[in-house]
Amino acid sequence: MGSAKDKIWTEILRSFNIEDTTIRKKYILQLAGKRHRGWRTFLTNKYLKDKENFFVEYDPEYPVKYAIFITEEEWVAFVAQRRDENFKKVSATNRERASNPTYAYKKGRLGYARLEEKILDETKSDATSLPPHVLWKEARVGKDGTVRDDVQHIYDECETLSQSISTAEDQENRSVLSRALNVPEYPGRVRGKGHGCTPTSLYKNPRRRNPSNQEVMETLQALQAQVLQLQKDNERYRCMEKCSSQLKETSEKASINCQNKFPEGISSCQLYLSSPTYRLVGKGKVHNTSGDLLHHRPLPDGHLKVSVDVVLDKDALLPIPDIVSEATLLRDAIGSFVAWPLDLIFIDDEVFAQGSQQLSQKIGSRQKNKRDLPVTYLPKKGAFVPRYQISLETLVDSSDMATAGAIRLLDMEEDIFGYSCTETIGKEDLEHIFRHQELGVGVIHTYIRFLYDNFMRGNDQLSNRFRFVSSSLVNKALICREPDSCREYLVKRFMASSTNNLYLWPYNSGCHWLLLAIDPLKEVVYFLNSIDGEWTNYPDMKQLVDTSIKVFRSQRQARVPRTKSSNITWIKVQCPLQRNGIDCGYFVMRFMREIINMNQIEIPITYFDEYKCAHYTRLQLEQIKEELCQYFIEKRLISI
Repeated sequence: MGSAKDKIWTEILRSFNIEDTTIRKKYILQLAGKRHRGWRTFLTNKYLKDKENFFVEYDPEYPVKYAIFITEEEWVAFVAQRRDENFKKVSATNRERASNPTYAYKKGRLGYARLEEKILDETKSDATSLPPHVLWKEARVGKDGTVRDDVQHIYDECETLSQSISTAEDQENRSVLSRALNVPEYPGRVRGKGHGCTPTSLYKNPRRRNPSNQEVMETLQALQAQVLQLQKDNERYRCMEKCSSQLKETSEKASINCQNKFPEGISSCQLYLSSPTYRLVGKGKVHNTSGDLLHHRPLPDGHLKVSVDVVLDKDALLPIPDIVSEATLLRDAIGSFVAWPLDLIFIDDEVFAQGSQQLSQKIGSRQKNKRDLPVTYLPKKGAFVPRYQISLETLVDSSDMATAGAIRLLDMEEDIFGYSCTETIGKEDLEHIFRHQELGVGVIHTYIRFLYDNFMRGNDQLSNRFRFVSSSLVNKALICREPDSCREYLVKRFMASSTNNLYLWPYNSGCHWLLLAIDPLKEVVYFLNSIDGEWTNYPDMKQLVDTSIKVFRSQRQARVPRTKSSNITWIKVQCPLQRNGIDCGYFVMRFMREIINMNQIEIPITYFDEYKCAHYTRLQLEQIKEELCQYFIEKRLISI
């Protein structure tokens, strides 16, 4: 049966211009089955029955004119099946039931869908659909406009029930209309909406199902990992409490900007808040420099200047609002300088102690004329060796990039993001790669340039199929402050091609990286999130994407049925999940690489079989870092 359906679908696609999707295929094959049953009924009435609609006694002749559709053997089997007494009994019962319906449909061949469009046009309503019981009642109003009492009674009962039954209960159990009619509901059907309407298509969300054993085990493992992380955070918090008393002594000497308790210069740090609870809210860099100013003004007493890189609590308030950008939330201060209380700034002692140890080991190894490599990277036997990371770190330590504030510029061609720009790479960005810390937009864009140079340049098939969206022009902060400019940029990117393209957009929500893969022509958005969140958690981002696709649809003058004008499809891809709060940027880079490598516009809901796994291993992420470091070396961005 499956092969027969596939043959029918192949012939339909060859004869008609139809979108090859699962939903359309199911609907059209159902319609084809309905037409086939009608044709069998036609054969029965024409060849097997007389004028009085009784079965004839003699054997009917084989219909030669339909020989291309039915063989003689199939005809003999068809005649025997139709003459079977059980078939005649079922047919008579169904015919009697259909000839005298309790609530007769009175709109002829208009159909529910066209009736709904007609009512919406006449009432000039902004709604995209009518409640099922309202449409059911209108379909049973005759030409004289009168409504039977029993139909009006059912409608009134539906109105009463709709006030007490939620939409979720309506979907999960029985609809309001089936309750009022007191009839059982068939699975996969919505009563009063016509042929082809299913609960999934009407309510826009799938029915809930019980999780599998594998999903339960994965959830349990994730909870165990969270408990372990909470235990580590608790131990770290206790250590920080011991250090807070020492830092308070420093805060009393706030008249001097340079604090002795902090390393002099620029250092990576963790940012805490004490109200309403004591918690870690972000990460950045503390600038402990004598005479340093904040926006050309002296720093407040007991504060130091910090730059915000990563936000861990999206609702965290700034201790002192930023007077330049008028920002009050920490997430709005990413990439800028703010004042932070001394006793709430903590240097990552482990990182700096490790860095100091590596530096002393390097100096000692150079004095002994040994290899110019960090001793801490000497691998165990059989272990993975990050060769390019070691080489790049050695180059950085031997160049001017070893000093704070040093940068490198990387040109981004117009074909990458739709405009020419220059990406800035700082020493801190390289340190984040070496230490496996949270990544900034500069590193993500550099990896996009690597993908373009090594996969897409010179490959017309890939370069015409995949495109990128700049995270610098469309991100959480800009969506809130300048939504119009973000929408204009997205629409301009979508208008760049007349063929099907998949636009890869690394989106930074302020404290987390995720990936959107957008097919604007098919109006499909693939959502890849390594922390298993929903797109509903990012309403500003979703609204921007939906609006941009609608504007793109309007500009290319595409015709979409009124009932489907708002049906932009969002698909959550079951991609690998991270097990900490650091790896999201590395996951996004690997997602982009795998999507381009598979060379498919459509991403399976369960992700690609070749890359399907619950979590990426550290080795899989190290491979991405190796590609980045190799690209830095080959582009000669770091030279002695």
